[in-house]
Parts: sequence; structure tokens; C-alpha cells
Amino acid sequence: MTGAVPGVDAGPVSEWLTEHVEGATPPFRFAQIAGGHSNITVRVDDAAGTARVLRRPPLHHVLSSAHDMAREHMVISGLHESAVPVPRAFGLCLDDEVTGAPFYVMEHVDGVVARNAEIARGALSTEARDEASRSLTETLAALHAVDLDAAGLSGLGRHDGYLQRQLKRWYGQWNQHRTRDLDALDEAHDALTRLAPPQRDVAIVHGDYRLDNCMLGDDGAVRAVLDWEICTIGDPLADIGLLMVYWTGPDDEPSAWAGGQATTLDGFWGRDRIASHYGEITGRDLSGLDYYVAFAFWKLACILEGVYARYLGGALGDQDPSNLEPFARQVEAAATTSLQLLEQRR
Repeated sequence: MTGAVPGVDAGPVSEWLTEHVEGATPPFRFAQIAGGHSNITVRVDDAAGTARVLRRPPLHHVLSSAHDMAREHMVISGLHESAVPVPRAFGLCLDDEVTGAPFYVMEHVDGVVARNAEIARGALSTEARDEASRSLTETLAALHAVDLDAAGLSGLGRHDGYLQRQLKRWYGQWNQHRTRDLDALDEAHDALTRLAPPQRDVAIVHGDYRLDNCMLGDDGAVRAVLDWEICTIGDPLADIGLLMVYWTGPDDEPSAWAGGQATTLDGFWGRDRIASHYGEITGRDLSGLDYYVAFAFWKLACILEGVYARYLGGALGDQDPSNLEPFARQVEAAATTSLQLLEQRR
């Protein structure tokens, strides 16, 4: 056993892998995979040269519904035979005694995660960026077309009242973790509640669908969709709305998240083309998409406040609070943008 990873007790985990994952050959080497603010993702290499991935909840400030390993395992297992590319699931451990929390093991998929412009520039040609835009959009459409019953995922969540449930859930999280008052977030919550459109469709909603939550091949095609921790059933337009928040094409108006973003490089599509292509594939009416974009900004503000609170609480060790101010500013920017979009609808 080699590699010390916080949250992974190498001895018991090695025993579990040997007993429960077919073909897993000790000794194992563990290495944390960079990226993300929540679930711990670990690469596991065995003596036979096979790489797998282990996922477990974060060490502190766990929101149980967002870090449910059995739920994530069920989702990728159910989607494996669908048109949505996901890693194959190999095993689920619900025994906290093994390493302090449940975890699951899945296939390691080779590819690139384009977390920033530097990575995308080095790994993807202009043609591959075009294909990544197309593939990302078509993969989202495929996810929203999954037959829930055939995938065994119909029971993943309630099928109706998605926006109302989400507004209640994330506002509860905001009030639980808020580090200060923020009028824009409260006002946006009230406006989102008042203006919520009726839910027209029911589909699997990834909840955090963006370029850097996908593994891409050298050609730009999506090889695997990752990070299913807040996946549920609901209104598919929420996913395309959130993608608009995260996406800034080379000719798009910059957002608070545009700095260093991979999608600003030549070859990537603009937001309008992404939305248009999704609408053409799915046949969905996107005339009210601005509401879902406002909702996405608001939800992102709530999530980032939780991250900020966790870091203030010492999740990164002793930190000068001034070093964490960028997180606070992101929360404020997202809440303000949400409110501005909603005021434009009036």
C-alpha cells in the first residue's frame, strides 16, 4: 500500500477492494485527484496495472443529501446502458467502519478535464473544441431523454414541483450556512418563488452540468459525465440554464466566471448556439430560459456560500480570512446577477 490520502484508510480499504472488486490486485496505490470542493475523488492503481476511482464524502460539513454515495452509485449504474457515457460502477461500501464513510469504486476513464483555458489549449485543437461543444450539448440532451423506468431511476426523486423543492432546499442551506446578510439573495429567492413557471417535462437533472464535469477524448467528444452528487429528477431546463451560467464562449459577454475559462478559446461555441442546438434536438421551448439562468445564478450563490463557510470553519486549515474573500465576492456577484435578470423580466 502506498499513498496517504485524507479520508482513505489504506489498510481496510485495500482489504475491501481485494474482497469486493473483481480483479483488484493488491498492493494498491492511492492518489487524490485534484479538483472540486466537495466529494473526495481518489485514483486507485493496483499491482496488475489497472486504475480505478474511489469516491467518498468530504471530511467536514457534510450535507447528507448531496454526498449520498449509494445515490451516486445507483445513478451511474442505471445510466451505464443508456446513451449517456458514464464510468462503470464496480462496488459500493456502506460500512463506515472501513474508512469513516461510505464510498464506491468505479472505472477510471482516460481523457482530459478542461478545467481552464491552459489545459484546453494544450489538449484540444480548435476542431476538438468545436466537437466538445457539440458533444456536451448532445450528451445533455441524451441525459434528458433517458427512460427513467428502463434505467431503474424513476424513484430517484419526486417528479413534480422541482423548482419549488429546489428553492426550499437551497434557501434552507443558505440560512444554515450564511456568514452575513445578503439582501440580493433573499430578494432573488422571493422573485424566483413568485415567477416560477409550471414544470412541463420530467427528466434526470444532473444539477452541476458543465464542461469541467465531463471527461473528454482528444477529439473533444464526451467520454464520461462525472460528479453526480446532486443529481435528481425534475425540470430539465434547470440543467441548460446552469450550463449558460458556467459557459462563456469566445464572443459571449463575459460573466463573473469568465476569467481563465476554457470555453473562451476559439473553437468553442457561444451560449446562443449551445441553447439553440439543445432546443433543436429536444424540441423544448427555451423562450423562458432566462428564468432558469437566474435560478442557476441564485442556486450557485447558495452553494458557494456553503463552500465559503466551510473554508472559514477551517476545512483548508488555518487561513487568513482575507484570503477567502474571493469566495465571498463570488457569492455576492451570483446573487446580484440573479436579481438583475429577474428584474428584467418584470
